[in-house]
Amino acid sequence: MQGVGFRPFVWRLATRLGLVGSVENIATGVAIEVAGPREDVRALVEGLSGATPPLAVVTAVTVEDSPTDPQQDPPATEAQGFVILDRRATAPRGVGAVSGILVPPDVAACPACLAEVGDPADRRHRYPFTNCTDCGPRYSIIERLPYDRGTTTMRGFAMCDRCDEEYRDPASRRFHAQPNACPDCGPTCSFLPSGPAGFDDVAPCTGADAIAAAREALLRGAIVAVKGIGGYRLACDATDAEAVERLRVRKGRPSKPLAVLVADVAAVRRLARCDEQERLALESAERPIVLLSRDPARFAGAETSRASPIADAVAAATATLGVMLPDAPLHHLLCEGLPPLVMTSGNVADDPIVHDDAAALDRLAGVADAVLRHDRPIHAPCDDSVVRCMAGVAVPLRRSRGAVPLVVPLGNTGPDVLAIGGDLKAAPCVTRGALAICGAHVGDLGSVATLGSLERAVDHLLCLTGARPLAVAVDLHPGWISTAWARRWAAARGVPIVAVQHHEAHVASLVAEQGGVSHDQDGPWIAVCFDGTGFGHDGTIRGGEIFVVERDAVDPAAFQPRRIAALEACAMPGGDAAAREPWRA
Repeated sequence: MQGVGFRPFVWRLATRLGLVGSVENIATGVAIEVAGPREDVRALVEGLSGATPPLAVVTAVTVEDSPTDPQQDPPATEAQGFVILDRRATAPRGVGAVSGILVPPDVAACPACLAEVGDPADRRHRYPFTNCTDCGPRYSIIERLPYDRGTTTMRGFAMCDRCDEEYRDPASRRFHAQPNACPDCGPTCSFLPSGPAGFDDVAPCTGADAIAAAREALLRGAIVAVKGIGGYRLACDATDAEAVERLRVRKGRPSKPLAVLVADVAAVRRLARCDEQERLALESAERPIVLLSRDPARFAGAETSRASPIADAVAAATATLGVMLPDAPLHHLLCEGLPPLVMTSGNVADDPIVHDDAAALDRLAGVADAVLRHDRPIHAPCDDSVVRCMAGVAVPLRRSRGAVPLVVPLGNTGPDVLAIGGDLKAAPCVTRGALAICGAHVGDLGSVATLGSLERAVDHLLCLTGARPLAVAVDLHPGWISTAWARRWAAARGVPIVAVQHHEAHVASLVAEQGGVSHDQDGPWIAVCFDGTGFGHDGTIRGGEIFVVERDAVDPAAFQPRRIAALEACAMPGGDAAAREPWRA
């Protein structure tokens, strides 16, 4: 994976050991050539799986002795030192996961960068776009591979001399950090009053004044559209019942729960129960929304037992509260010292998240009273990820910012296939070689705008992976928007459609997540799938099914789910409408 700081890590380790040689990215990972005393080389090899950079994951280390010919390969000398080779300039465009080059996800601000933001003596003091090799925007700003500043939305920001020096210094944690920036050369914020409530007494402003103006507007009950890493969010004071109700009316979201942003875990525990697993999820590099229990009887270890200050309208009649911590320095600066803030997707009902500045002023003009934006473009919009901790595991309910692209090893190599999914919570996926690469959550395909977002998400995923689908997998349901779109897409390219039954697709994803049906497992799997409705092979709507999953007798690399039980069938007047309005059935 590019952009995770592994080559500088190797350089620092080799230099400390006094070794000579080189490290470079290659198609299948990282190649290191090193010479020196055997015990020091052994220490290097052992260190490769030790204290690696936060974003790097070492899956395997292969070591080979390399005999040299003194006539053709003179011994490396200490004067040559250890160097980082950069071959990215020769990599073809569109190099993807099959070649070993993976696109890193967006990563929340690391402690080192936050320390700089909070240090009055640091040149990045209170700079909202501080980042390094260990953190910052990645997926959302990458337009194509190879990952370099010129292929991201940062190409319009020329680095100043000091940032360029950091960028070129292997000893710096900003070595080859493509979004590297500072107040002298990087993106900046601006604040614009724009909405129906009339905050015209607050003048447009930029920089630190923009964040201060947004904070003041929030305290006065305004709804502020805030541009983040993956798109715009709509924010208001979560303790202000009138502001929350106004947001619901304007956004067209009358009842679904809203997420809340707070500054730290101590603030989280004043609102809901938060155990150790949930704390780890909240503070993870993904910074997802975590669903927490609001039941006072389960407040074990909570710091207070007094009633929650959150307005009832935030998440009425629910036992859970969606809470998140700041993911970028901008949001740390925005929420420090403020009451909890509602932080929900920047859109109106059924539309995708807004990520373009012009669109924000247009589509959110009737929703937000003001806009806090920045001038770093977002290429790939990403909504907030959502997880819930169950049985000690953080289970993703929505994969997006910070969690995509998700790469799932399939265990066997196959052709390139594009998968579209269903109409609800749509998210594209493509297989390449022995990997499945999952894209970001797009949303429910209930509008033309969301369908357009799906098409752009597919184009971006294919561009990053270099995949050329030989087939398109769709849901078996003949009336779904996603199926109709995929059929048009496939027909335009002359590739076949593979229709997959809805619940069988869920079973297949479970098998892939668990590494496949192994040869040595004891007996078949039992797969229980209860997921709303799925169009059946017999043309009926199925509400829940139980399958037996075992290896295919003919093809050991394949498996076949066999239905053994299901909920009893009932009449569904209006078809899918009966699922949305159960009174019909």
